[in-house]
Amino acid sequence: MHDERKILELRIRRILVEVLRPAVHAPAQRLEVSAHHLDGEPVPASEALARDFTPFQVGDPWGNAWGTTWFRMTARPPASWAGSVLEAVIDLGFTEGRPGMSAEGLAYSAEGSPLKGLHPTNRWLRLTDDYDGSAELTFFLEAAGNPHIEDGLAARELGAGLGAAPIYRLAVADVAVFHQEVAELVLDIEVLSELMGELAEADPRRWDVLYALNRAVAAVDLEDVVGSATAARAELRDVMRSPAVASAHVLTAVGHAHIDTAWLWPLRETERKAVRTASNALDLMRRDPSFVFVMSQAQQLAWIKQNQPQLFRDLQEKAAEGQFVPVAGMWVESDTNLPGGEALARQFVHGKRFVMEEFGTEPRGAWLPDSFGYSGALPQIMALSGSEWFMSQKISWNRTDVFPHSTFLWEGIDGTRVFSHMPPVNTYNGKVTGEELARAVRNFREKGKARHSLLPFGHGNGGGGPTREMLGRAHRFADIEGAPRVRMASPQQFFDDAAADHADPPVWTGEMYLEMHRGVFASHLSTKQGNRRAEHLLRAAEMWATTAAVTAGAPYPYDDLDALWKRVLLFQFHDILPGSSIEWVHREVEEEYAVIAERLEAMIAESLRVLAGEGNVPLVARSAPHDAAGATSAAIDAAPPRDEAAVTIAPHAGGYVLDNGMLRVRIDDAGLVRSVLQTATGREVISPESPANLLQVHPDVPAQWDAWDIDRYYRDSVVELDAATEGMEPFEDGDRIGIRVRRRHHRSTFVQTVALRPGAERVEFGLDVDWHERQTLVKVAFPFPLRATTSSSETQFGFIERPIPENTSWDFERFEICAHRYLQIHEGDVGVALVNDSTYGHDVRRTVSPAGTTTTVHLTILRGPTFPDPRADEGTHSLTYWLVPSAHPADAVAAGYAINSPNRPLTGAGPVGPLVTSHNPAVVVEALKFADDRSGDLIVRLYESTGTRQMASFEWGIPVTEVVENDLLERDVDGRRVLGGEPFAFRPFQIVTLRLRRAI
Repeated sequence: MHDERKILELRIRRILVEVLRPAVHAPAQRLEVSAHHLDGEPVPASEALARDFTPFQVGDPWGNAWGTTWFRMTARPPASWAGSVLEAVIDLGFTEGRPGMSAEGLAYSAEGSPLKGLHPTNRWLRLTDDYDGSAELTFFLEAAGNPHIEDGLAARELGAGLGAAPIYRLAVADVAVFHQEVAELVLDIEVLSELMGELAEADPRRWDVLYALNRAVAAVDLEDVVGSATAARAELRDVMRSPAVASAHVLTAVGHAHIDTAWLWPLRETERKAVRTASNALDLMRRDPSFVFVMSQAQQLAWIKQNQPQLFRDLQEKAAEGQFVPVAGMWVESDTNLPGGEALARQFVHGKRFVMEEFGTEPRGAWLPDSFGYSGALPQIMALSGSEWFMSQKISWNRTDVFPHSTFLWEGIDGTRVFSHMPPVNTYNGKVTGEELARAVRNFREKGKARHSLLPFGHGNGGGGPTREMLGRAHRFADIEGAPRVRMASPQQFFDDAAADHADPPVWTGEMYLEMHRGVFASHLSTKQGNRRAEHLLRAAEMWATTAAVTAGAPYPYDDLDALWKRVLLFQFHDILPGSSIEWVHREVEEEYAVIAERLEAMIAESLRVLAGEGNVPLVARSAPHDAAGATSAAIDAAPPRDEAAVTIAPHAGGYVLDNGMLRVRIDDAGLVRSVLQTATGREVISPESPANLLQVHPDVPAQWDAWDIDRYYRDSVVELDAATEGMEPFEDGDRIGIRVRRRHHRSTFVQTVALRPGAERVEFGLDVDWHERQTLVKVAFPFPLRATTSSSETQFGFIERPIPENTSWDFERFEICAHRYLQIHEGDVGVALVNDSTYGHDVRRTVSPAGTTTTVHLTILRGPTFPDPRADEGTHSLTYWLVPSAHPADAVAAGYAINSPNRPLTGAGPVGPLVTSHNPAVVVEALKFADDRSGDLIVRLYESTGTRQMASFEWGIPVTEVVENDLLERDVDGRRVLGGEPFAFRPFQIVTLRLRRAI
């Protein structure tokens, strides 16, 4: 019996592959081809079609890396094909097996309108549904020579710009008769074969299907495949019509195409990928009214509107009909660990607002299948934006721990809960195969309590999205015995049904940590520095522009700020900000960050100039995160007199002692910090076990995913840079006094500084690196004599507490963690924070010796991954970090703002008071701006920063008639108002947005 099954399955497979599939497009005839090769960047179709085309043959080379070739293709079919459906079949030399990682094409009409994308798994283009027997059929094809970039690629030019030599050959360019009935037979056999493969050998259903398939292929006339296709399909009718069981799982199949906004291709190529994919989806929507397609990134929709306005209008029409669903709840599918709080809020503001303005609907969820872990602050941000649900899939990539839920409530750090779903099919590039459906049922965590899950299907990353074959499979799996039911519907329909399905969903609390891709907290430091600086400059520019407008009547730069925010949000895409794109992407982004910073600095300077007037009184913009008038400042005041104790520096045992009356810092003869003594308490901050500010260098060769991953095994080998290889010297920089030490490791040099300021209870560290190592990880270690059990890492609008002991596999796998501006540990009321101006990767470890427990905090400084950018991180870098001896979160918060938004000296005519003052330092003013509706109202965003319940009252520096609570999109929240100076209650980490209606 087993041998008979194998023989029949092999026979069915052979006829499918060798007889039926080739007959779908037959007969075929070569197209007449001519070509035009562009020398540089892409040009619009209107320009390309007007250029000269020269004869081109199948087999000729085309397409240098990242280049573009335009083909003109003409069919002159014979009269005998009259009445037939004709399709072009094109193979540009596609790389098999990696759709989206190869050449791609977009077909245009003779008039220059986009028709449909052509891809490795989607090679057809409908030319006519009813050939008249005489017409000449012409179309144009914009072919992108995108290189197939693999791990270990050595050819750096493929990531840096246009390559020199052609990398593709045109393999097929035919016009063929398309036979619908043969195509349907092929799908029938494929679906039943996949279904059969998932059934147990002892299941009678498997044998019913097998023998039906055998009868079907026996009915195929090898001399007349087209004519016998209907009879062959008839043999399958009964097994196709046998329905699924009543209790079958229900999969909602949603067409989508996850297009990385940049990754192994530059940003400009994503603009074209989005058009190709949307063209394909639109073609399918027109052919199948049940097909629903989603796009999740407003930026990509904005590019389509800009580059192909007619295509965008067609999508708007399909959105009105319910077939196209812009689930763009964010500007891009951003990383959610690395962006700052206000930036993550603006992702939702700009994404949702674009959809609401352009499509007339509000996205009700967040669609983030591929971001590298999910911040515990996200549920509150989503809810405040009006998002009701969350979808992701990436946590299924965990290497050790299986996420315990498919459908659940996700509770954020403030207690907000959002209905969430992790599709158990464990892919966001589904093909609607029998194996995928069986996998989804097998992995579904809530069996017996619910029976709905989501199946996102379509080739991503420029692979073209869903195909007509996928839709055909979805229809066949709609109601068939032995499989779950499949329906095509919108994400909202799924979430509505899933919510009705779950009377009491399980709850996941806090961040969703991905047990992979931990290296993205450190890769491409310059990109991360550009983002951090841009975030704080945007905050400063908004606050100062608001102050200048309200106080001095300056015009508010709405449009400039809007455009700059959108560029910064774009660069927070989950393969840009994490540092996991090709060199071209990071070079372009870092150059643009410099331009953004220059524009914002000029905007701030203009606001300060307006405020300062013509006087010459020395003033300073003071940093104070709980007040706001501009930048991170509370006000512009006359500079206070300096009466703090001066910093002293004295030689000691070959090293130095720094003292400012608050801290006494001892530095040894190698330039390492051996002691930080708090003068008032006599407490020692640094463990006697080892020095602080110690650079540690590790080999960094993860098992895979070079720029993405750090494997725990890096700890097996370390080189400590504990010698002052190029000398040590005192220095003075304004009121900062300290020592400078130079070190070398192989081809790289490090310059470290340690300094104190008068009156500041912190130690300031600087690091300048000229970095030229590959596959090497650099950390800096700070050992503290504390038996800390948790670390508190700043995240958006709060912090995340993580266990330090590794009691569980979840703790063990969390060996590299993300923190924003600070990470703090404490033992009772004794603690310490490390704050930084540009890095995100950290780890915290404990050791025990006879002297007691030491908890060591490491900042991850640099890496040197070789894929996808072989030169990642090479060059010079400068960063700053501070040691702040304090156990109170408010001190860490204040220091985090201070290090990232330093005071701005200026001259002016007199003091300018703060527009907003929070009288509780735990409640931080995160944003102050004019309302986006240009009503003249002010928007103030505040949050509770310490993780405790607080009461806060506010003082307005301007006449205010009414203060109303808003959501993130600046819409009134019913029933929530703050009047006058009445105290306002904050729950831990609560975000509150207030609209100040002014008396003008």
